[in-house]
Amino acid sequence: MTYIVNENCIKCKYTDCVEVCPVDCFYEGENMLVIHPDECIDCGVCEPECPVDAIQADTDEGAESWLTLNREMSEVWPNITEKKDAPEDADDFAEVKDKYNKFFIR
Repeated sequence: MTYIVNENCIKCKYTDCVEVCPVDCFYEGENMLVIHPDECIDCGVCEPECPVDAIQADTDEGAESWLTLNREMSEVWPNITEKKDAPEDADDFAEVKDKYNKFFIR
């Protein structure tokens, strides 16, 4: 098992999770984060830190496509190891549904 970041992160990009990760397996895109599944040690400390429930186990229902996306993007996007301020409008997008089709940027 590993953890992945799902669409709840898109346009929110809170980085509380990055701060607690003991192996620095988060990668940052323009409007979301991803976890490199081969670097994640399955400790789970990041999951409760996310205020929008964007982190889930890859064994959860619906996580398979997000596992693929996390793997692909973590090979392209830069590693992030320190907490940053969330975008100013992050709270406006916390409850938005279907963010992948509306806002995802590769």
